[in-house]
Amino acid sequence: MFRKKSFSAVILAGGSSTRMGGVSKQQIKICGVPAVVHTLRAFENCPECREIVVVSIADECKLYRAYAEEYGLKKLKKTVFGGATRQESAFIGQKNVDASADYIAIHDAARCLITPEEISRVFREAVKYKCATACRRATDTVKLADKNNKTRTSGQPRREELFCMQTPQIFLADLYRAAAYTAAEEGFTATDDCSLLERAGFGCRLVECSPANIKITTPEDLIIAEALMKEREKTAEKKGE
Repeated sequence: MFRKKSFSAVILAGGSSTRMGGVSKQQIKICGVPAVVHTLRAFENCPECREIVVVSIADECKLYRAYAEEYGLKKLKKTVFGGATRQESAFIGQKNVDASADYIAIHDAARCLITPEEISRVFREAVKYKCATACRRATDTVKLADKNNKTRTSGQPRREELFCMQTPQIFLADLYRAAAYTAAEEGFTATDDCSLLERAGFGCRLVECSPANIKITTPEDLIIAEALMKEREKTAEKKGE
């Protein structure tokens, strides 16, 4: 089933970083390397990924050619300007991948702790079910609030049915394109790419990944990411001894 199957990765690196005080979160260094480079390396080292397209803000596009040379990112084929929203940027990204791509992966550049192994796991499930997403199971009790900001007395969600969405989200290319173009034509706004498929009647396979697959959004997230990355590097060094 998986023989000769591959995917093109669209890395969304055009966020406004407002909660980071205006500092570009994808360019902040973690263990001496820009966060987005950690992300690109994960896809570079994923055997099923055949190309990477970065969707960037205009001021940063020129950085990626230098990153490709400095860090040996051979799969990084193109960097393009993004749109005004995440959904628009993903739409632009999918239009720039190789037209013959079997599958398309959408990933947030700020999720720089994703691993090649986790990407492969999501991809394999996408091959089986046409669309799949990284996620983590909710561990907190989640409550619904009424208009007075009080907990509702009925209709509360069951924790065992709740999952927090992550990326990558990987889709059969033709299916994703159809859903994305339909949403664009009809003016549908989605919070993530799975929502596009769900609107078209396709449920996405949930693939539980590590809680370490956080999205860097605030300065506190940087502290966590730095600690996790250092621990990961220590573990790799010990294995190499």
